[in-house]
Amino acid sequence: MSTENTASAESAQDAEQRTIRVMVVDDHPMWRDAVARDLAESGFDVVATAGDGPQAVRRARAVTPDVLVLDLNLPGMPGVQVCKELVGSHPGLRVLVLSASGEHADVLEAVKSGATGYLLKSASTQELTEAVRSTAVGDPVFTPGLAGLVLGEYRRLASEPAPVAPDEPKAPQLTDRETEVLRLVAKGLSYKQIAERLVISHRTVQNHVQNTLGKLQLHNRVELVRYAIERGLDDA
Repeated sequence: MSTENTASAESAQDAEQRTIRVMVVDDHPMWRDAVARDLAESGFDVVATAGDGPQAVRRARAVTPDVLVLDLNLPGMPGVQVCKELVGSHPGLRVLVLSASGEHADVLEAVKSGATGYLLKSASTQELTEAVRSTAVGDPVFTPGLAGLVLGEYRRLASEPAPVAPDEPKAPQLTDRETEVLRLVAKGLSYKQIAERLVISHRTVQNHVQNTLGKLQLHNRVELVRYAIERGLDDA
């Protein structure tokens, strides 16, 4: 293994060993407390909870969790707005929506607002803990049946003509590996699957995605996949 891959693998291992900081947001106290307790018992550091939208924004900014487990139906401010507020100002924050609603419109709105994953409240404790771990490292997690819906929406968005700004600057150059990772992201593969396909570490995949987002001046996976599909990378 090369020095670069060895260092990346060690970095990924360190990230996996570090306790993930989680915040739980739900307006039902018993449900909120139960989720927080289950996550704490599974080894997560539950740094805060909140019962409404404005409180969620204030506390999340104060405690800076790695993962926000977020309900959509909140008093004071809807969950999608909480997601937009926090993801926009805290790029390192990942949001896992945990909702009773499986409506397609709710799922798509959550993803467009910046959520990394979407899980129904019917999920088991094991499914939830696995989803939080995946979300923490940037892997998209969806209740079975919803992933295809989201990828289909990416494709629909990409089929719509994007407005062209006057004197649009030349697109930045991506490395061959960044392009390869971007192509697999556009095909709907998780970071773990990409790492296995390319025989590199999970952390290296994350680094390539973050570098690509920075070069393209994009903000989240939704925009990144749309960019890739518009350029036909998903068919490469």
